[in-house]
Amino acid sequence: MRRVFVTGYGLISAFGKSWQENKMALQKGQNAVKFMSEWDRYKDLNTRLAAPILNYQHPTSWSRKQARSMGRVSEFSVEASGLALEMSNLGDEIKDGRMGVASGSSTGSTDAVASMARLLLEGESDCNANTYIKMMPHTTAANIALFYGLKGRIIPTSSACTSASHAIGYSFESIKFGLIDMMIAGGAEELCPSEAYVFDKLYATSTKNSTPTLTPCPFDKDRDGLVLGEGAGFLVLESEESVKKRGIKPIAEIVGFGSTSDGTHVTQPNPNTMKEAMILALKSANLSSKDIGYINAHATATTLGDIAESKATNELFGENIAISSTKSYLGHTLGACGGIEAIYSIEMMRDELFYPTINLKNVDVRCAKLNYLREISQIKTDYVMSNNFAFGGVNTSLIFKKIL
Repeated sequence: MRRVFVTGYGLISAFGKSWQENKMALQKGQNAVKFMSEWDRYKDLNTRLAAPILNYQHPTSWSRKQARSMGRVSEFSVEASGLALEMSNLGDEIKDGRMGVASGSSTGSTDAVASMARLLLEGESDCNANTYIKMMPHTTAANIALFYGLKGRIIPTSSACTSASHAIGYSFESIKFGLIDMMIAGGAEELCPSEAYVFDKLYATSTKNSTPTLTPCPFDKDRDGLVLGEGAGFLVLESEESVKKRGIKPIAEIVGFGSTSDGTHVTQPNPNTMKEAMILALKSANLSSKDIGYINAHATATTLGDIAESKATNELFGENIAISSTKSYLGHTLGACGGIEAIYSIEMMRDELFYPTINLKNVDVRCAKLNYLREISQIKTDYVMSNNFAFGGVNTSLIFKKIL
């Protein structure tokens, strides 16, 4: 079995397109949440909060032909993948079949879905030859492969909040077991009120509409739900042989991945199978729980989710494990969160500075005891874990190792 390294990443968030931009925003301790006045037209929608990417435009260097099959979610994905490939110093050599793509999102671009719906409901719409391409579940993976001429395997991973972490995990395993040399892996999401509506009807969205920057509040006793965000996060993963052949220094090593299914309820989390995903990741990495120095929690600020996750974490790691939720800054980016949070975890490990959960004032007594970070903390560790959990009872856990 082969070792697998991270040699580059691409990040697009409400804070910017580089770690430096994101880091500067994290240091300010304020999130990107805005009041969405444009959602006032949706009378059945209670939340008016989101963390949008303002004034996004895809690169001007793209031709109309290159962009015509992309909705917003694919534009995020293709641009973030390009940033990752650039950081990895990869060029045309990736077009020979050595590189594949693993990517997903909760759904395709919803404006394309709306066009198709108008066709069915009204008998006419503005659908064209690319409408389905923009809305299909694997639109991000397909557009990345097409744009960069990648001929390796494609792994579509549209599994809601675990889309990106599944992509990274399955890519890790593909390289580890010698099936391919390189993968671009991650996920993306574009902001849409329809997705806010889904959580709204589950009483899972924050309605602190008059105080946008004070929510979401993961683990806090006064949390009232999640806030949606958007963006993309992609990693370039390479085999040890590929890294040595190219003579480059990796950013990190990916050493563990675990995934489980609850098999019990479509939306209510199960701490036992959450814990099992983390156990599988540790087993995959040949590590013990004591080796992990920090956990980037899924922690969406929902009542049941935060409690279940904290209990699962406490049972495996004890009450001293350092943990925080970076969703308190960017909101819940759904299909993108596993990629963005993996990048955040890697860079915090490299900097030895870990950012706290903001808006966490009083930990809910129903949450298990953990070392909930409340301020920027200096932690020296060789291993970090990033966890994500999704509708359908899907659980993932990734472990990254520092390059010394």
